[in-house]
Amino acid sequence: MYKLRIAFRYLFSKKSTNAINVVTWVSMLGMGVGAFALVIVLSVFNGFEGLVVSLYNSFYPELQITTASGKFFQDADALRNSINKTGAVETISATLEENAYLQYAGKDYIATVKGVDNNYLKVTSLNDKVKEGSFSLKKGDFDGTVIGANICDALSLNVKGFTEPLIINVPRNGSGTSLSPDDAFYTASVIPTGMFSIQQEFDGKYLFVSLEFMQKLMGEEQQLSALELKLKKDIDPKAAKKLVQAALGNEYQVKTKYEQKETLYRIMQIERWAVYAILSFIMLIVSFNIIGSLLMIVLEKRKDISILKTMGASEKDIQFIFVMEGILSALIGAGIGILLAIAICLLQMKYGFVKLGTSGSTFVVDAYPVVLKFSDVVLAFFTVVVISGLASFIPSRRAAKGNMEFKL
Repeated sequence: MYKLRIAFRYLFSKKSTNAINVVTWVSMLGMGVGAFALVIVLSVFNGFEGLVVSLYNSFYPELQITTASGKFFQDADALRNSINKTGAVETISATLEENAYLQYAGKDYIATVKGVDNNYLKVTSLNDKVKEGSFSLKKGDFDGTVIGANICDALSLNVKGFTEPLIINVPRNGSGTSLSPDDAFYTASVIPTGMFSIQQEFDGKYLFVSLEFMQKLMGEEQQLSALELKLKKDIDPKAAKKLVQAALGNEYQVKTKYEQKETLYRIMQIERWAVYAILSFIMLIVSFNIIGSLLMIVLEKRKDISILKTMGASEKDIQFIFVMEGILSALIGAGIGILLAIAICLLQMKYGFVKLGTSGSTFVVDAYPVVLKFSDVVLAFFTVVVISGLASFIPSRRAAKGNMEFKL
């Protein structure tokens, strides 16, 4: 305990040379700025990650089943029964999607048409993303469609005031060598009933029709491209995946929500750790100030070190004193920086004073999303302790050995 008290005393005692004080305070400030930036940046990453996940969660189901080989498979009661027997699934939705060539009012567009059944809105929250009209795939006696916002813009299509039906052309199987458009495509028309907006990847790619319409259009009444599942409450998706995969066998591929967009989530994690590595490297460079300040303090305290050794202090005791001094100086600066970062994050979460763009911008959110996590605060403290400990090792070792020479 006395060693820690000595470290505190050396840190805050008046130095004979003002330069030592300056270097010490600079090292504190540097570590404080580094820790501040680390908490802020990680919190912003958490916010954007949460935002992206929430957007993708509205489109992707908790589990998706596709065929392991090929693009389509035949709907079968035996398949549904096998899934239900696992006891993990609450709702099953059948879907069928295919690329299509759209035509409307003299304009055309390439998109993906997705046929969905009546359970689709039970396995996703897409209904919450409908900005105009409603998620209705039938309008009187006519088949309806819900279209992505970017597709509507490209076709100059107004859901509330459309002038003509939307023509959907789906390629026929094995029509790659056909020279006649009539032989190359299945064609049908639908009435626009709603417009959804999630984010650009979906808004510019998808439109939804009823599964029955899509199967008739493709001439395959039992054909599906996927089964999308909603799990029962408190069921772990990974555990449910194992149960469903075991029930269906290797003929089908079962993916969790994460695995359906695995590349995106992996990139977000890589970006997060890359930023952490960059900021940690900056803090490592700043820590050279700790080395400089400790070396000067060691030179100043040579007489005290000799007295401590005479009183029975070992080399490890001397080394511990100066390592703790370096860590304490870094932690004081980092503590102030982290407290300031926490305050700013909490204010941003409540008031959103740092905006993403000017008023009237088309961002999904107006202000930078921020999510403050306790684990990030712990990580920042841990990083400061490790870096300051490493930086303090050389001066403390020289103090313990009594070697005051320092060569680069």
